[in-house]
Amino acid sequence: MAEEKNPEQNVEPNDAERAQFEQDVLKAAQDAMNLEAEANKADASQDSAEKPADVEGQNAEAPKAEEKTAEQPAAPSAEEILKQQLADANDRNLRLMAEFDNFRRRNAKEQLELIETANGKLLEKLSEVQDNFERAFASENKAKDLEAFEKGMQMIYNQFAKVLTDAGLEQIDPTGKEFDPNLHEALMQQPSETIPEGHVVTVFQKGYKLKNKILKTAKVIVSSGK
Repeated sequence: MAEEKNPEQNVEPNDAERAQFEQDVLKAAQDAMNLEAEANKADASQDSAEKPADVEGQNAEAPKAEEKTAEQPAAPSAEEILKQQLADANDRNLRLMAEFDNFRRRNAKEQLELIETANGKLLEKLSEVQDNFERAFASENKAKDLEAFEKGMQMIYNQFAKVLTDAGLEQIDPTGKEFDPNLHEALMQQPSETIPEGHVVTVFQKGYKLKNKILKTAKVIVSSGK
């Protein structure tokens, strides 16, 4: 049973950081979709603008085009620019996804380490109770006086109960209280002269809860009235 810990301080590094990761991933995906749409639109515009040219005009302009090409390299077309931007957006999207996955793995590992640390502290305290039991039952420590032995057992029990209470465990003892199906399990009903109908007459087995979480319901006998 783990001791109480504050998940906001140690377990969850930063909710804002997680939200920023998700926003970056969504933005990168949206940019990629927009760039792809622009590339398709540019291809359609270019295809519609192209018309069959006059053969003679082409032959006349061909030397000029060759001369211009020789002077300087042709600038990248709008289609090539959009394709490069799309590739960059896809690469950024993949990087963000990888970083978020690493963040999630690191967070899960930190949670596991915190749980193991808390359990280790609880088990350390319980081991002290076990040591006291072993000393009490050792042959050289056996008390000839039954009253002294009972007193020793009571001290060990109190130590054990304190360890559980410090860890957040709370007993459910509903004797005389109104029956609550969320906290109690009715084994049977029996008449009672003193306990009102629908109230707990006897607790057969106590229940337990950790903070507000029910670990085990109390097994009870409920009054059916006079």
